[in-house]
Amino acid sequence: MNASDFSFLQRFLQQKAGIALGSDKLYLAESRLSILCRRRGGDTIDALMQQVRQGRDSELEMAVVDAMTTNETLFFRDQSPFALFRDVLLPEKLAANRAQRSLRIWCAAVSSGQEAYSLAMILDEMAGELAGWRVEILGTDISGEIIDKARAGTYSQFEVQRGLPVQMLLRHFTQRGDKWHVSEKLRAMVRFRQHNLLEPSESFGRFDVIFCRNVLIYFDLPTRARVLARLAQHIDPNGALILGAAETVLGLDSAFTPDRENRGLFRRAGPSAPATTPLDRRHQASLAAGWRS
Repeated sequence: MNASDFSFLQRFLQQKAGIALGSDKLYLAESRLSILCRRRGGDTIDALMQQVRQGRDSELEMAVVDAMTTNETLFFRDQSPFALFRDVLLPEKLAANRAQRSLRIWCAAVSSGQEAYSLAMILDEMAGELAGWRVEILGTDISGEIIDKARAGTYSQFEVQRGLPVQMLLRHFTQRGDKWHVSEKLRAMVRFRQHNLLEPSESFGRFDVIFCRNVLIYFDLPTRARVLARLAQHIDPNGALILGAAETVLGLDSAFTPDRENRGLFRRAGPSAPATTPLDRRHQASLAAGWRS
């Protein structure tokens, strides 16, 4: 890739997806675009970039964004955010939302769906406490191709072996051939939608919990601030935001404040969070056992 095309690609990704592609990532661009060229029948990178520069093919533009987007994910990735959701946030929401009996969760930048389905598995473990509740998980990602995979809920042996306890695999998946399929019960709890975090999202409504992990690190500081401002518009006054371990709101947005006791958890600034109602100890123990299995 020549210097002019790489410079154009940097501007293109910044404008379309907010991705800040560093000057040291030329090798990465060449590697990923070479794969795209082969999929398209053997175009050269020069020819590909010429077509993108013309701005006449929106599908090609999206394909380039998809190629340059990192979709690394796995079930219960990093574990601690899911333990935080199960042990801290869910008890809070069970107490605070008892009257309306509603719980809404947004997984932004959900990739191929493992994060959303992981949360659905945790919620299924609490079916007794959530009986009669309206529970909704929304998973969004900029990539239409990856959202189609999430919707299908079909994973390889390698994918289900990464982070997914065996008991949960056998309980929530059915094996057909060399693929594992998410149960209809879990799929009914989650809906997926293609969405660019830089674009308006008024129709989404408000959420009790938003997961937006390991995506802000790919943005420059002004774009991070824009994304956080959009997320703040969709979070309940007593809602919570969970970011990746290397991400923060400090110096970027005043709508959220870090939770002093839980790393990676950020509270909506303003009213204090509702008091936590502890789960029944026997239920906590059974959840912990299932988690470790």
